[in-house]
Amino acid sequence: MKAVEEPVIRVMIADDHALIRQGLMKVLSLEPTIRVVAEAENGQEAIDKALTLDLDVILMDINMPRVDGITAVKKIRAHHPQLPIIALTIHDQEEYLVELIRAGVSGYVLKDVRPDELVNAIHQVCRGESYIPQVLMGKVLKELNRLSSAVQEPDPDRLTVRELEILQELALGLSNRDIAQKLFISEKTVKNHLTSIFQKCGVTDRTQAVLHGLKNNWIHLA
Repeated sequence: MKAVEEPVIRVMIADDHALIRQGLMKVLSLEPTIRVVAEAENGQEAIDKALTLDLDVILMDINMPRVDGITAVKKIRAHHPQLPIIALTIHDQEEYLVELIRAGVSGYVLKDVRPDELVNAIHQVCRGESYIPQVLMGKVLKELNRLSSAVQEPDPDRLTVRELEILQELALGLSNRDIAQKLFISEKTVKNHLTSIFQKCGVTDRTQAVLHGLKNNWIHLA
């Protein structure tokens, strides 16, 4: 029986430094399941190409000319809310992390990221998961605690026991399939619970849901 080939992930690299783009392209060219199909040297070009090309993942620098990366993320997500975007930057300050999460990024990696970690992040966001290195999670929680949230805080009593179980598994980085197998339920049931969790917590994605759960001490990291 012929083995089923893993689909190729189409990536766009948006960074205003040519050397960075070339370096990332060289690293990703070694991964057979990933293909860089587009480049952008400023935020406006990234927006234009994201709206016209068929992409699976965008690697987005934050500090770019014409339109900054955070604004570009917001505009792209407004048109393609399911398109994963990984923030690629030198910044690990708390305010950047939280602002990026609110803008809708699916992952966050520093520019000195190891090649294998970058490849893992790309595959993870393509599976519908989020990617924030554990080393940065503490910074995110610190900033969330410092800021006064404009979003109404969820009531923990409104989350069912099963929803809390699923939220905990999200915090551990499990995919929908993994959660379904671990809890002996279907993937469709997991998705239905996630929809309910997002609505009750007033969030729109997995990362925000996990951060709300961590901030309110409903769940914990391993």
